[in-house]
Amino acid sequence: MKNIAILGSTGSIGTQALEVVRANPQLYVLDALTAQNNAKLLIEQALEFKPSLVVIGDESKHQEVKSALPNCKVLCGDEALVTAVTLPQTQMVLTAVVGFSGLIPTIEAIKAKKNIALANKETLVVAGELVMNLAKEHGVKIIPVDSEHSAIFQCLVGEENNPIEKIYLTASGGPFRGRNLEFLKNVTKTEALKHPNWVMGAKITIDSATLMNKGLEVIEAKWLFGLEAHQIDVIVHPQSIIHSIVQFKDGSMKAQMGVPDMKLPIHYALAYPQRIETNFERFDFLKYPEMTFSKPDTTCFRNLNIAFEAMKKGGNTPCIINAANEIAVAAFLKDEVGFLQMSNIIEQCVTEISFIEKPSLNNYLETDKHTRILAEKLIKNI
Repeated sequence: MKNIAILGSTGSIGTQALEVVRANPQLYVLDALTAQNNAKLLIEQALEFKPSLVVIGDESKHQEVKSALPNCKVLCGDEALVTAVTLPQTQMVLTAVVGFSGLIPTIEAIKAKKNIALANKETLVVAGELVMNLAKEHGVKIIPVDSEHSAIFQCLVGEENNPIEKIYLTASGGPFRGRNLEFLKNVTKTEALKHPNWVMGAKITIDSATLMNKGLEVIEAKWLFGLEAHQIDVIVHPQSIIHSIVQFKDGSMKAQMGVPDMKLPIHYALAYPQRIETNFERFDFLKYPEMTFSKPDTTCFRNLNIAFEAMKKGGNTPCIINAANEIAVAAFLKDEVGFLQMSNIIEQCVTEISFIEKPSLNNYLETDKHTRILAEKLIKNI
């Protein structure tokens, strides 16, 4: 049996991970569950799975959770996340929290020699070099949970000595594929939250609509697979059946395919290196007589190019775009900025925040802080 901790158990990835655990009680023991605000669901999960530790981020809900779980240790606040990822018996940590908040717990889990099932792409976007070096130093495996990176990871199993020529990350194109700038000026959050293929949390769904999610995945892929910018491409594949492709030096290509269901890459990451039998839906070729591909529209969806440029520039630039994007998306979800204005805010932050070529962890923390302050200021002036 494998002992695991789940950071962000009440979110989209976290709840699907618990479905996998629920279906395989002989394989997994849950040591810790954490959530930021959703006390009610966290309590329900803890009563069912009986972890030894529960963490609620919102300190105002600490007593509510503690009272409901008298037989469980209940902590609160960000520092408690470090306790959750460093329990002696835990072997793997699933990081399914959203955004920059996943960085410090992931670093601490790596230092404690816990293997990482990584669903928090921002950890590598912000501090990829630092995190990957730490993982190598401590002998920790980082197994991606994003469907695209899981696909690349699976295609590379057994190919350790064969150089990658190129990878293709596939993108559905989101709900506004094919729309022009005039249309995008007036889209609402309700429209943007209607992803055609995937069921995800609000933030990542908006990122998918703007193509920032694909941009962040490009940066994540650079660090996960040790690639340069010219080795990474993005292709729009509306059916979301081919999750990503690896092209090798001899010109041959491997693609990982399956129905668009996040439980598949979650299950693979938790069970790795085994493949465990599931009752998940099976792919039927006859339901998909055509699979189409096209180039992304980076004129209407500028965030993808912003991310590519940030990756090429390096330093703290990816940290800047991540922080600015988190603030911009939160503002869009509160109807404070328009769809296209999110890209303007990110670009302005990149221009105004000081560039650091070789950032330390403290530099990343300061960059994140100052970028958020600037982005909030820019939003107030719109």
